[in-house]
Amino acid sequence: MIATKSNVNVKIDTAVKEAATALLDRMGIDQTTAIDMFYRQIIAERRLPFQPVVVPTLEEQLTAAIAKRNIPRVKLEADENGNAIVDKDTHPEIYDWAVNG
Repeated sequence: MIATKSNVNVKIDTAVKEAATALLDRMGIDQTTAIDMFYRQIIAERRLPFQPVVVPTLEEQLTAAIAKRNIPRVKLEADENGNAIVDKDTHPEIYDWAVNG
């Protein structure tokens, strides 16, 4: 039995296509073969052959960084100019960070 062929039309960023094509060329694989391999792998694994991940927002990244550094969360007072007021004796680690960065 002869397999019939079908076209796949995809809009993709030009820079992405060019970078991928250059890498595929170095592997000796054309775009059609690479896409065919990708589809066959989806069928074989019954899922995408990679695990998509959600890129964390800047706020999520900062929260994670603070948690890793064990920086305590403290509500600070502010003076009339909006500058934070940090008691050196009560919160020495925050005072040190505020002064030295």
